[in-house]
Amino acid sequence: MDKGLFPVWTTIVGFFIGAAIGSFLNVVVYRLPRGLSIAEPKHSFCPRCKHQLGPADLIPIFSWAFQGGKCRHCRAPIAPRYMFVELVTGTLWGALWYQNLCIGEDPTKFVAYALFSAALVAAIFTDIAHYIIPDEVNAAMFIIGIGYNGALIAQNRPEAWTWGIPSAVAGALTGIGVLWGIAFLGRLLFRKDAMGHGDIKMARGIGAVLFPMMAMTSFGLAVISGAVIGILALWLRVMMEKRKAAVEEAPEEEEEDYEPESIGSLIQCGIGYVLLMDIVGLIWPKVYEWWFKENPYAIEAVDEEENQVELTMIPFGPHLAVGALGAMLFWPTLEAIILGYLRSVTKS
Repeated sequence: MDKGLFPVWTTIVGFFIGAAIGSFLNVVVYRLPRGLSIAEPKHSFCPRCKHQLGPADLIPIFSWAFQGGKCRHCRAPIAPRYMFVELVTGTLWGALWYQNLCIGEDPTKFVAYALFSAALVAAIFTDIAHYIIPDEVNAAMFIIGIGYNGALIAQNRPEAWTWGIPSAVAGALTGIGVLWGIAFLGRLLFRKDAMGHGDIKMARGIGAVLFPMMAMTSFGLAVISGAVIGILALWLRVMMEKRKAAVEEAPEEEEEDYEPESIGSLIQCGIGYVLLMDIVGLIWPKVYEWWFKENPYAIEAVDEEENQVELTMIPFGPHLAVGALGAMLFWPTLEAIILGYLRSVTKS
């Protein structure tokens, strides 16, 4: 007999709910970087022919597969990313459903972690495609963490508090401290921008949901992921560029002078992230403009024709997300390894 709230076979229900959420995430990934509203137009459309998609076009995973990865109306190819987003989100929701509702009995954690995993998927695919993590996605992560912490406090659960303050607040401060600290040291020692601001805000959201210890573990996993996958991706990208250069010789472009962010600006932005000025600014842009000296909605949307990046640019957001997902899904094992290591060190 199953110990959890639901039998194991209901995991498939979690998968399909997640896949449906993934369908919505495709809207987020497509529209937010382009400065488009998620609410309007209300119906999904083909990016090429702008035809409104019907129910037959919107069945998660299956519509893309059965239509051969093409629009049913204009036959334009549809990127495999649409199917992958739905498949990955469905898999994550199915795994979390199994862990927290089938072999466990924690619906509060399931809701928080499932919503958080959806935000992470949106961050992964947006950052890979456009080197952007939308403020709306980072704000959603933080809000999920605060809501989760509030539910734990209402249930009088001990994990709701860390260092005498709400665990989500402690985790958010930890996330900002670690990533902002890396950015500050990189700017100070190497005179380069070592960390994107989207990554710092994302770390705040990760800390808010996972709380300090799990968040710190996730950052360690992110570093490992970045070292392995990032270096491999960079090598492949360089090899592709060399092959392209061998086929067609293009005139070398002059490199533009690069001016790193000032230390004063970095400090001011870090304080702003602690005070949630970026989140408040999404509601009241004047607040954002007053603190960060720019309007959040005046930032240029991405342009597919001009969205070219340097070979050495590797987005760190996906690695942060992979680390967070790894910590979230395998925390009991990771915690046992960490505690075992600490015990062995203290004994010696």
